[in-house]
Amino acid sequence: MIRECTAADTDRIFLVINEAAQSYRRVIPDDCWHEPYMPLDELRREMASMTFFGWDDADGLVAVMGYQPLPDAAPAPVTLIRHAYTLPRRQREGIGGRLLRHLMSMATTGLPAGQAGTLLVGTWAANKGAIRFYERHGFRLLGEEEGRELLRRYWSIPPRQIETSVVLEKEN
Repeated sequence: MIRECTAADTDRIFLVINEAAQSYRRVIPDDCWHEPYMPLDELRREMASMTFFGWDDADGLVAVMGYQPLPDAAPAPVTLIRHAYTLPRRQREGIGGRLLRHLMSMATTGLPAGQAGTLLVGTWAANKGAIRFYERHGFRLLGEEEGRELLRRYWSIPPRQIETSVVLEKEN
């Protein structure tokens, strides 16, 4: 079941993100890896700036995805999909796709008739599996310069991460 996460879920979100991110050890540049991948204080800052949704079932919270509408984006609404992680033992069950479709449907709710919003997701350029996942869900990979400009504009990430990341876009 998909549900909105709360502060009470912080420890479980921390576990899901850091267990799932272990696969990045082979994907991202060594100088971008740290342990834990997302420290607890960073997670708390992220939770203050966006809403996390999760897949919760008999195993507890097994997947999370952040949803961050940017109300001041112009000329049309922009929503960032961030921190998408599924526990390794639960990957390939379609959970991530269901979470993403849920967030995609939320991004169109409340828009005036005829107005499109844009969904953006950033990921490591070397994370080909993530890129294919988003492309299967209708996102298109942006060019390097356009992606870097959007990463600088909408994300608060280090310059080295900008250099080694890409952005995918979907107009809703």
